[in-house]
Amino acid sequence: MAEETLFTKIITGAIPSEKVYEDDLFCAFKDINPAAPCHVLLVPKKVIPKITDAAPEDTELLGKLLLTANNVTKQLGIAEDGFRYVINCGENGCQEVMHLHLHIIGGRKLGWPPG
Repeated sequence: MAEETLFTKIITGAIPSEKVYEDDLFCAFKDINPAAPCHVLLVPKKVIPKITDAAPEDTELLGKLLLTANNVTKQLGIAEDGFRYVINCGENGCQEVMHLHLHIIGGRKLGWPPG
């Protein structure tokens, strides 16, 4: 397994979280510093440090990431009113945990451009 991250510790239960979804490939849990009433992180169990580190063999996983996110928005009740997906990449992209993750943000009208 790749280097352990904060998110792998959450996935394994070593660090408690408020999980909202889990399957063989992904885990979704509430963000501890939410930017909106609904703010969930969808994390692949495979550690890919940044989206730019994804390789051709990750193509299927990345597609399933978006399809799983769509299902999570339905489960959370935000699919109809709208939401935002965000993937931060690297220091200038404000990525704090070097383990690819997709933010699912909704539950209110979101401004544009983001801060």
